[in-house]
Amino acid sequence: MDMIKNNLANILTVARLFMLPIIIALFFAEEAWGGIAIWLCVLVYAIAAATDFFDGYIARKYNQITDFGTFLDPISDKIFVSTLLILLVSFGKIEGLWIICVILIFAREFLVSGLREFLGPKDVQMPVTKLAKWKTMVQMLSLGFLIIAGHAPYTLELGQVLLALATGLTLLTGISYMMVGLKHMKE
Repeated sequence: MDMIKNNLANILTVARLFMLPIIIALFFAEEAWGGIAIWLCVLVYAIAAATDFFDGYIARKYNQITDFGTFLDPISDKIFVSTLLILLVSFGKIEGLWIICVILIFAREFLVSGLREFLGPKDVQMPVTKLAKWKTMVQMLSLGFLIIAGHAPYTLELGQVLLALATGLTLLTGISYMMVGLKHMKE
């Protein structure tokens, strides 16, 4: 626990994971509580999504970059986004052909994770690119709009457009990581 203590960046990363059960509970509470549960859900979601920006910012600005944070932050992001995508599909907020976007996002995440796992023992680092950070931001915005879809005008449509954009960025970053990985595999 010393890795987390006295390191605000790591605390924010861990906090994002601890907010996930609250978000899940609020999704399920919508039937009993009505729209208030979804608005509470999107509020907790927005706070959790903000931690994704601030953990990295704080780590860099205050020299709090740790091996623990470098390891956990991308995993936390993947768990967070994947859980939300599964919830949105299971609650019918992403359906039909839009599910293809979810499948492509999952496929890219598995591919990049596998690539990092394969290249790690060869001392090949694959740092997160600026485009990948934009991808995460667009994904987070998309998920926020999709959470409140049906409770505010045009949120479904805006969420879908952002999901399509996020999927495009997901594919672009996946291809760029794959190109780097293939280069190192040939060596």
